[in-house]
Amino acid sequence: MPKNPLVFASLVTFLVGASAVAQEPAQPEGQKELELYLEDQNVRPRVRLAFPRIKRQEDLSREAMAAADELEKTLLDDLIYSRIFDVQDEEILQVLELTGDRQNDYLQYRSLGNQVILNAEIKEEAGRLALEARVLDLRNHRPVCKGKRYRGKYDQARRVAHTYNDQVVECFSGQPGIALTQIVFASNRSGFKELYMMDYDGKNQRPISGHKSFTMAPEWSPTGEGIVYASYFSGHPSIYYIDLESGAKRTVLEDGKHNFSPSLSPDGRTVALTRSLEGNSEIFTVRRDGGGLQRITTAPRIDTNPSWSPSGREIAFTSDRSGSPQIYVMDRSGGNLRRVTREGSNNDGGAWDPDGTRLVYAHRHKSGNRFDIAIIDLITLENRLLTSGPGSHEAPSFSPDGQRVVFESSRNGSSQIWVVDADGHNLRHLTDEGLGFAPSWSGFLD
Repeated sequence: MPKNPLVFASLVTFLVGASAVAQEPAQPEGQKELELYLEDQNVRPRVRLAFPRIKRQEDLSREAMAAADELEKTLLDDLIYSRIFDVQDEEILQVLELTGDRQNDYLQYRSLGNQVILNAEIKEEAGRLALEARVLDLRNHRPVCKGKRYRGKYDQARRVAHTYNDQVVECFSGQPGIALTQIVFASNRSGFKELYMMDYDGKNQRPISGHKSFTMAPEWSPTGEGIVYASYFSGHPSIYYIDLESGAKRTVLEDGKHNFSPSLSPDGRTVALTRSLEGNSEIFTVRRDGGGLQRITTAPRIDTNPSWSPSGREIAFTSDRSGSPQIYVMDRSGGNLRRVTREGSNNDGGAWDPDGTRLVYAHRHKSGNRFDIAIIDLITLENRLLTSGPGSHEAPSFSPDGQRVVFESSRNGSSQIWVVDADGHNLRHLTDEGLGFAPSWSGFLD
């Protein structure tokens, strides 16, 4: 339910009698073990928002005007992608005959079905861009969300837009927006496999590791201050940590053994990892400073890909102890082991959603060699697929609001980073340079 009762009342009034119809795309032959569908149980009615062109100060410099255009486009894209709003932009609104009289103009916006309007103005102040914006109810002209004012350098136009979008999203949904979040991933675009970071929408991609080696399996720290990962920088796969503020890279575990697939506990103090012992892989934990190495699984088969639950009390991992790779969950000390996936020939790379009730993972059908992204509800043990079609889809990670999943996919012929809503809608690719692997979505960032 939207946080603001005024908005909710408007939503109910507008959407009484409306119904959503889910569409089921056809599945490839022989791949019907898990049900593939686009669910509509949790679809909330969207707010119809008028987004007229943002006003500009008349004497903006050329640099400020370019930044203003970028800010406006970014904010529009953010609001549309939030899935909270049906947005009518300048192109749609141009059919209206606006006079400048608020009473008349707001009636015209409502004639197109709009419920609220975003009024904004961009100014230039002392070499910086300033955005003033507020959302108003079109019936009574009252503010729905508190008006906001942001200032930033010209090259911070996207950040200003993301910041305001997240404030609007939280106003309407009661949950922070994700426009300021980041995604880390591995890519070979430089000739080496290094770590890269990008904005949630795929923009602003930049390298962060620089080992000139084989670097892989990044995962965010819970606070967003750093990233734990594995690299062959020392000659053997070892575990490292990047402090993002300083850029310093610190060794977590580098002892000549094969150490890989790290995962940081929610308190940021302990790393769960896979460690190879004479050809057999087991799950270990170690403090982030490298001390206190402890083995927590003991099995004659392979245990790998640990992932901490949001509570820090459990760890999901992949094991073939049943004969085929499946997802298991155990207590952080290794006790209370239980298998959670039972369908398909291979289930791997389980990652928790933010509330700890679901796991997203790569699922391979009994027939065929390709993987799809699947979600399992840990309470009901219901499984469903999020992806279908060509290529293989692996290494998923939830967004911090639990509404989207980022993953690697070869659906277009080469491995790239893609994102899909957690109900299976809105599949889109984020990278197209080199190859992309193993994305990890940050938590909410300031």
